[in-house]
Amino acid sequence: MEYFAYQFHITDHCDQRCEHCYIFSEDHQKCLDEMIIENIEKVIANCVAMCKQLNRRPYFYITGGDPLLHPDFWQLAASLKNRNIPFGILGNPFHLNDQICQRLAEHGCRKYQLSIDGLRETHDAIRKPGSFDTTIEKIDCIRKAGIDCAVMTTVSGTNKHEIEAIVDLVVANQVDIFAFARYCPTGFEKENHIDPLEYKALLSRLWKKFEDYQDAEITFNLKDHLWNLFLYEKGLFEIPEGLDAQVMVDGCNCGNCHMTILPTGDVYACRRMESQIGNALSDSMHDLFVGKGMDAYRQYDQFEKCAKCELLRFCRGCPAVAYGYTKNMYAADPQCWKEV
Repeated sequence: MEYFAYQFHITDHCDQRCEHCYIFSEDHQKCLDEMIIENIEKVIANCVAMCKQLNRRPYFYITGGDPLLHPDFWQLAASLKNRNIPFGILGNPFHLNDQICQRLAEHGCRKYQLSIDGLRETHDAIRKPGSFDTTIEKIDCIRKAGIDCAVMTTVSGTNKHEIEAIVDLVVANQVDIFAFARYCPTGFEKENHIDPLEYKALLSRLWKKFEDYQDAEITFNLKDHLWNLFLYEKGLFEIPEGLDAQVMVDGCNCGNCHMTILPTGDVYACRRMESQIGNALSDSMHDLFVGKGMDAYRQYDQFEKCAKCELLRFCRGCPAVAYGYTKNMYAADPQCWKEV
């Protein structure tokens, strides 16, 4: 049975005010939202009912803010354990220790994702002083508990020259999974822009790094869908024959196997762009998923550039990044170098 992933933001409370945070991108003084435990239970039940109707299995990525700062976090964890629902945490390193990590593992936490957005000076400037060293320190803490430690990097013009060094760093610290995603601008912020051919060159250098570390016990998650274009042009990916021409095989998961729920209950197709389709406290999650609001994210023939490309069913770049630059998710991915 396939999983359906819910990115569940239970609180806005956080120790940091990161430059690229969706919560504080426009207003660092915003009122912080937090879902009460009674509503959390309602949301979980709503998601479970949806998955039962779709014959899918729920998987929750619990996040915030920092989910560990929620006063009823452990009640939530116990609820997921009692329902035999696996989950991961997208959080900060500041409240982790051996006891907390062991407790997370006992409640069914499979993965804890940390962020490293540059080497020490760059990372701490983006997040907060001391964040880099604390993050490195907690990698071993997570892994000793038997939880996979993932590291995510947000790539931008600010840190683009340090990504290869981050790969060296995560391998040296025995991280289990490494992935990166591109910065989604809230406006055309030139200092964070990466030109298409420059981005292709970065992928080429990183692919060489991944090959160098092919014997290391780490999974390099090719999260950015432009990897499919890169591998296609390199001859390492071929379009399978005999597939239904209407089936989306890979690419953006909007409208497919992922939904986001905010502390207010608002449901988004993707947290990385304005994409609200309803509210999990008042609407059926199943009805939202199969409804007209979500259908907008399944109109694949509307993608201005991708619809003309043979890789439409396998790539589509990142609609959220396109939205960040143009306020139009169907626009061409600003880092796509392919001519169609």
